Amino acid sequence: MPKRDYYEILELQRNATQDEIKKSYRKAAMKWHPDRNPGNKEAEENFKEAAEAYEVLSDDNKRRRYDQFGHEGMRAGSDFHTYTNFNDVFQHFNDIFGGGIGGSIFEEVFTGGRSSQRSRMQVGVPGSDLKIRLRLTLEEIASGVEKKLKVKRWKGCDICNGTGAKAGSTKTACPVCNGHGEVRQVSRSVFGQFVSVTTCSNCGGEGRIIKDRCTNCHGEGRVQGETTIKVNVPAGVAEGNYIPLQEQGNAGQRGGEAGDLIVVIEEEPHKIFTRNGDDILLDMLVSFPQSALGTEIEIPTINGKTKLKIEPGTQSGKVLRLRGKGIPNLRGDYRGDQLVRVNVYVPTHLSKEDKDLMKQLSKSDSIQPHEGDKSANSDRSFFEKMKDILS
Repeated sequence: MPKRDYYEILELQRNATQDEIKKSYRKAAMKWHPDRNPGNKEAEENFKEAAEAYEVLSDDNKRRRYDQFGHEGMRAGSDFHTYTNFNDVFQHFNDIFGGGIGGSIFEEVFTGGRSSQRSRMQVGVPGSDLKIRLRLTLEEIASGVEKKLKVKRWKGCDICNGTGAKAGSTKTACPVCNGHGEVRQVSRSVFGQFVSVTTCSNCGGEGRIIKDRCTNCHGEGRVQGETTIKVNVPAGVAEGNYIPLQEQGNAGQRGGEAGDLIVVIEEEPHKIFTRNGDDILLDMLVSFPQSALGTEIEIPTINGKTKLKIEPGTQSGKVLRLRGKGIPNLRGDYRGDQLVRVNVYVPTHLSKEDKDLMKQLSKSDSIQPHEGDKSANSDRSFFEKMKDILS
């Protein structure tokens, strides 16, 4: 079977830089490593191919010869060999990833990111994060607010001060892992030696076990409880934003680090305002005489009331803008606008006198629509039209 092109193996262009070659080999080595593909012969071959390709392309002289003569140029050289076993392959793997098998990068990829040193030094078991949803009104979002939240969570035990042990009791080295907090298993195969590192299930990775447990928390070092927590919500937050409160989540076991409390923002629908980013929309009804003759009306804003001038001849659907009357931007560098959409009210019940007046008025040519007049109605959404109006 003909050998595959080295650039193809590492998914590289022929003008790839050394950084790109190293990055691609790292990706391929992680993908095809035997520990991730136990018993997979194809993965083993791909792993060896990637190492062979990296040996050539990472060396400028070998790469130049390969670019000129292909695989024949490699066979002609005395400084190149084909990989036949995994001890050779792992030499490049160790050079790239550092520390050899069981080293820092290997453990990051294949043992969940916990180094042996960290396992041995670990105190207790870390607590989990909590998530809580906080519903806010538009007024609270516009001004910012401080909220008090009642949170049910694991709290440190007051009796044993979170240690999980009775007063005067000591912790002894775990007999399973001999105080290391992890268990290592070494396996050998025709491909070489592999080390598997797992957290000790007997001590949970602490390396020590409690001789006499606290009767209040039963050795957990924590108990269930309820806490009131203050959270300051800045102005301008939106649905889906979240505020992380460090170490306000569940307490860890036996002195382990507490998790975080994640406060997720929810926005209550408003009775009269519709929000779009930092802008808010208000639909305002005016009478036909007001829209035709013009007037000044009082309207609500997110922060109180203000006066709005309606120019004579204002059409139904016309949008007026009040600058700086919307929601503050979360970054604090500007404030959105309040958009007021004018809707002309059409009465449904008219007295006889009103009907007579309307009939007389209808005879006037000045109130009739003319060719070229545009309707305020459109299939597009309001905020789509606003982009055109305000741009």
